[in-house]
This record gives sequence, structure tokens and C-alpha cells, in this order.
Amino acid sequence: MSLDFSAFEQRRILVVGDLMLDEYLRGRVERISPEAPVPVFRLEQADFRPGGAANAARNLAALGAKVALAGVVGADEEGRKLIAALDALEIDRRAVLIDPKRSTARKTRVLAGGQQLLRIDREDTENLSQALQEEILERTKNVFDGIDAVLLSDYGKGVAVPEFCAELAHRARKAGKLAVADPKGRDFSKYAGFTLLTPNRAEALLAAGLEAADDPDLFKAGARLLATVTVEHVLVTCGAEGMVLFSRGEKPQAFPTRSRQVFDVSGAGDTAAAALTLALACGFSLPQAVEIANAAAGVVVGKIGTATVNREELAVELSEKADPAARKRKSLEALSVICADLRRQGKRLVFTNGCFDLLHAGHVRLLAASRALGDILIVAVDDDASVSALKGPGRPVIAVEQRARLLSALDSVDYVLVFATGELEAVIAALRPDVLTKGGDYEKKPVVGRPLVESWGGQVVLIPIEENVSSTRLIEKIRNS
Repeated sequence: MSLDFSAFEQRRILVVGDLMLDEYLRGRVERISPEAPVPVFRLEQADFRPGGAANAARNLAALGAKVALAGVVGADEEGRKLIAALDALEIDRRAVLIDPKRSTARKTRVLAGGQQLLRIDREDTENLSQALQEEILERTKNVFDGIDAVLLSDYGKGVAVPEFCAELAHRARKAGKLAVADPKGRDFSKYAGFTLLTPNRAEALLAAGLEAADDPDLFKAGARLLATVTVEHVLVTCGAEGMVLFSRGEKPQAFPTRSRQVFDVSGAGDTAAAALTLALACGFSLPQAVEIANAAAGVVVGKIGTATVNREELAVELSEKADPAARKRKSLEALSVICADLRRQGKRLVFTNGCFDLLHAGHVRLLAASRALGDILIVAVDDDASVSALKGPGRPVIAVEQRARLLSALDSVDYVLVFATGELEAVIAALRPDVLTKGGDYEKKPVVGRPLVESWGGQVVLIPIEENVSSTRLIEKIRNS
């Protein structure tokens, strides 16, 4: 599925709902407490991210959309941190109210080695006063005319009360705007008038009054929701099993997801709802929009914590030609984020680089030996101009896209990126590998990046060359024959 996402930048989405601050405490567990049979957690890093409806807004911003956000925060430190994060993302927060009587919801997740040990929720779940509801709706008037769609992100923390939802749906219909709701709770009737709902499997079954979770009950739940709630579509997200779309007058349609390693499902629903809303606002068909949402959610579950997906990652995920090898190709920006997550999981990163112009057995051995030194091997490949400058006229004989593709096909290689002349040190600085490898022929040559890697405690390893094989000599031999 090859799609053009350039229209994402031309769309403006209003996100309304419960605003939260997600806190991540990362560290290590190395022993059991002598005081009680519990792990001793050594805190190493703390960071914060927008959560709840603010995470949906963050996902839209990551995809390139212009975003306006409406909701309430408290006059506390958490509220100030959340507002600062929204400003950094250039999200329009004119409709975000500060209520001194209300505390900002905060979810604290404690992670060790990439695994979540504990979650602590601090929140105020009382319904908003009628005055606050009216003020939020009044402030959204200033942005409503310029938006393309509305996304209600309901976390059950007091914003999406029935009267508020009804008025928001009415305004959207009156303005001819798409309205999507990511619902919560047992009573979906309050979402009447929205175009589409995006519950997960458990939420759909609960709202339909069903308890079992097998497919027949899921289909029964979808049919019951369409019969009892005035909406056009219900898209049920089913985790690793993908999504099922229920539409009035049509048969349910399943959208399977591809098999993947799941690190964290936190916020995947926000990502799916955001991507779906944006795709529909851009004019994609509903099946296409569901495929986009499915792919976006699939990308973020491979990351730690509430995460986002960018258009490059989405394009790779959806490409008809995408396969495990093609997905290894990353930009420096994307790979630096991946490496940061891998380090937090305690993974040992190995890095090597080269031209690889005519891949041969010596390269394969170098890469396999490099991979054996850690958990993840990253290979940086010189672009065509860089190879030409290093090797002279007539080189490369294989274009960089093909060289990167060949390297990606190797089991020993986890990620591949392409760099230009003069960029190698910046690449190494951004990725911060634990090990930098080169062939044994560099014993008497300077290794670019050695001082950098050693400055943060990493090591440089020269892999012995077992066979005297050279791409240059092979190319000359081929040309001469």
C-alpha cells in the first residue's frame, strides 16, 4: 500500500478530552530488598510526555498536522510541565483551561530494562462543572471554523460528560466536520452524533453488555453498538489481531496486523485514533484510513512508553514492497530515537560503517563478528558521492539504494542508514554506540569516531581479516576480464 502523506501538513485537527502528564521513571533492578521480598529499583532517569488527549494531539503533530487542543489542567507543577510540552510541539492551546481547584492527572510508570514494574495514577475524576464545560466550548469557537475534523479523546476523567459530548457533536455536524470519538465506559449513547467510534475490544464488549472475548461475541458487540448508538461506524481495535470495522448496512471488515515484537501498548489507541482521524480528514477512503491507523499503532507498540509515529515510518510500514529487510533502513532522526529506547532497555549497540561497494564474503564475516559483540548492529553506508570521493572515478559500481538493500537482507544487520561525506562523526554522536568496529586493516589507520566512542566509555574493536578480499580488486578483475 503506497500512499502520499503530504496532505497531512495541510490539515488542522481539534482534539478535545482529558489531559494528562505521563511520567517515566527508568532505572535498574539488581537485588531484592532485605526489608521485604520486593525489588530494589535504582532510579537513573526521569522524563515526562503529554498523555491522554494530549498524547493524541502529540501523535497528530508528529504526523505533520496542525493541532488545536481543548481540555483542563490544574494550576500545579504537572500542569506547567504539560503546557510547556504542548508549546514545544507548537500545539494551539487556547482552549486549554487552568483550573486551580483541579489537579493535573499524572500517570507514573516505573521501568527497569524496558519492562514496566509499576504504574501509579494520580488523578481527579470528578465531572467538570457546567461553567468549565461551557468555557471550553466557548473557547473552541475561535478555532472551529479553521479545522478539518474533531477528535474526542475520552479517558473518563470528567471532561466528556453527556451534555458536553452532545454539544460537541452538534457543532461538528452543523459545521460539516468529521467527528471521531475514542470512547470510554459502559454508556456509549453519549457519543450519539459522532461519525465514528474507536473502542478497543474490551471497551466494545463492555458497552455492548457482553463479557466473552471470542470473535462471535465481538461481531455481536459491533452489531449491537450500531443498533443502539447513533453513529455511522465503529472501529474496534484488537491489539495484535488488528482491527474490525463495523459500518451501517455493511458486513464487518477485518484488518489484520503483521506479526511484530511488542514492547509497550501504552498510548497505541491514541495513535490509532489520531492517524485515522487525520487520514479521513485528508480524503482517504475509510478502508485506507483504517489501514493507516492499523499501521501507525503497529509502529508505536514497538517503542517504549507512549510514543509517536512519523510519516517516514508510516510509509515504510504501508509500502507494498515492505519486508523485514526494507524496514531496517532508517533515517538518522528515526534511528537516534530507536537507539535511545534500546539503551534504556539495556541493549548493547554495535556500529560499523563502510562503502560496501560490491558486497563480498569478507564483509559478511566482518558484520557477523561485529554483531556478536552486542545485541544490535547498526551499519552506516557511504552515499554515492562519498564513495566516488573515496574510491575515484567509476565508483560506486552499485548505487547506494541497492547497497543498503543488500546489507539489510543480512540476518546479522539490524539497522542501516546512509550518510554523506563529513557526516560520520555526527552520526556516531547521535547514535552513541557502545562498540565501534572496523576491519583489521585499520590497525595503522585512524578510525573516525574513536575519540567520541571512547569518551562515553565505549570501545573500538578491529575485526581480524581472515581472507584478503577487496571490493576494489574484485571490481578491477571483473573489468579487466
